[in-house]
Amino acid sequence: MPSTSVLKTNGSQNGNHELLLDLETRLTKDDHLALRLWLRFLSCSSRIESHLRSRLRQDFKTTLPRFDLMAQLERSPGGLRMNEISKRLMVSRGNVTGITDQLEKEGLVIRISDANDRRVVTLKLTELGLRKFRQISDRHQEWIVQAFEGLTRDEKQIMCALLKKLKSHLRPSALPSFSCSTARNK
Repeated sequence: MPSTSVLKTNGSQNGNHELLLDLETRLTKDDHLALRLWLRFLSCSSRIESHLRSRLRQDFKTTLPRFDLMAQLERSPGGLRMNEISKRLMVSRGNVTGITDQLEKEGLVIRISDANDRRVVTLKLTELGLRKFRQISDRHQEWIVQAFEGLTRDEKQIMCALLKKLKSHLRPSALPSFSCSTARNK
């Protein structure tokens, strides 16, 4: 599909413009409302994630996947098995291994082998890793708060309630099975 661009004033007094290209640019007023909503949601999510990635690189010389892995470990003080981290992050075990290798070299995580099954490895944050994660996490929270400053408290609460409703509907057991022959273009 051809992509179009949108010009947006960047808020400066001299009228400078920046080119915004995102997932919504391909939409028309004739597209289904659900599609427009999905692409709006995805565009917002992508913009916030891009900002977080940039700030993590700039301020902490780290990446979002490293932060996410450390966040999982911080929530589980006893550690997590590699396969559990892979499931929680929805990435391959190879991705987890690569990130773990880096974090281990920096002294931020340790690998603990299971005494009964050497194939089972549990990851745990070190004290240094926990301190570093909490430092990054505090700033991460500030960035998230800033990203939503354009909404009032009531608007945030309404969005939370609506997304909770959507999430409940999206449970695998609640979703119908679709095939190409049963899908309709609405």
